[in-house]
Amino acid sequence: MRKQLMAALCGAVLLVGGCSTAEEAPPAASSTGGAEVATLQTGTPTPAASATTPQDERPRERLDDTPEDTKERLKPYTKCLTEHGVDITRRRSDGTGADGTDEANKACEHLMPLPPWEFDPANPEAKDFARDVVKCLKDKGVRYVEVGADGTGWAFGGKNNDSESISKGLKYSPACEREVAAKRK
Repeated sequence: MRKQLMAALCGAVLLVGGCSTAEEAPPAASSTGGAEVATLQTGTPTPAASATTPQDERPRERLDDTPEDTKERLKPYTKCLTEHGVDITRRRSDGTGADGTDEANKACEHLMPLPPWEFDPANPEAKDFARDVVKCLKDKGVRYVEVGADGTGWAFGGKNNDSESISKGLKYSPACEREVAAKRK
């Protein structure tokens, strides 16, 4: 019973971030007078604690990524594709990737970066984020901008592809994304 209670407490501490980081030396288990004393262990997790889904392992893009960040984050994915026989430098005549990528994509999809959390359809607040960014863009003078069809992005130009709205939208989107994200923290 005592071990179960301590395990539950440790799990609760982990959830709120109270455990030490992997860089810190884990405390040694000890016993006093024949009674076991539970200690928090970091380092190698137990199999149950490390059970993750492939989506949990996928890297995630960030709003503040630079082109270099994006390129670096894609390296494991492109390496995996190459290891599965895909020549990523080869293009078909229609501009898409090389043949044989379906099987490689399935094998490597766990390495393909997820979109920033603010754009992820799995995020219940993504639609609110898109709505707030559209409002910000309109406040900056983008006349024709609306939340995208999937509710997690936005579209510029309206039905007439207004070039001024498109250029202003592209210009101000990064700033509005950062502004809205900062307000949500």
